[in-house]
Amino acid sequence: MAALSYFAFTAAFITLGVALLAYLWHTIGQQKGAGRVATVFTYNSAALLTASLGARWVVAGHAPYSNQFEFATSFAWGTIATYLYLEAKYRLKGVGFVAIGVAFGMLVYASTLPARIDPLIAALQNDILIIHVASAVISYGAFACAFAAGALYLVNRGDRVRWLPPQDVLDEIGYKAVAIGFPAQAMLLILGAVWAHTAWGRYWAWDPKETAALVTWLIAAIYLHARAQRGWHGTRSAWILVVLFGAVLFTFFGNYFLGGLHTYSGL
Repeated sequence: MAALSYFAFTAAFITLGVALLAYLWHTIGQQKGAGRVATVFTYNSAALLTASLGARWVVAGHAPYSNQFEFATSFAWGTIATYLYLEAKYRLKGVGFVAIGVAFGMLVYASTLPARIDPLIAALQNDILIIHVASAVISYGAFACAFAAGALYLVNRGDRVRWLPPQDVLDEIGYKAVAIGFPAQAMLLILGAVWAHTAWGRYWAWDPKETAALVTWLIAAIYLHARAQRGWHGTRSAWILVVLFGAVLFTFFGNYFLGGLHTYSGL
């Protein structure tokens, strides 16, 4: 099963790379056939990543969240899953080359990390952690897709770039993505606090990474509020999406430099 996990990861890596190139060809080259190929390869990549993570779960006897390789792979999976949902909902592939580019970048990063299957330390041996990490996967993936929509909104000023989706559609996609990620990030914080109380006897200790996760959630809250305000709808709210994803990356890579109680999940 371990060999199956490694094989499925490699196959997903290759498949997603092909999907990324196809999305680029579809968007920039205006090739509709390439868009269909991109979607098929993206679905295949999602299935392969699911198989890879599932096989690791079976081998280890616990959910795949014991090291940074598994976190990065799950981050990619969450981004792909959210993007496929948004693509199906809006019948639009023009955001794909950025969203799938983020997912592919996560797989590139994961491929540089040790892919060992680690046992869980005592602090992580809690069923709450399964939902806690699943919430992180959903929120990070959704915020990555929101970033894709926001970044393209800023590029397509006045709808002058014909091969990009219209700004009003990009604005709606960004909003929908944050609407998915916002409650998931809230669940991450709540369950993290419950787990912390179970493991260490306190709900909150201003640990650097948990504080960064709270800041990320607050930025998403600011976006949802600002988007409804006159004068903030559009370009300004798109910039908030870019900042939001920056906060996500800061939180995700915080294992390298933040220290604190989350350092065990680093490498």
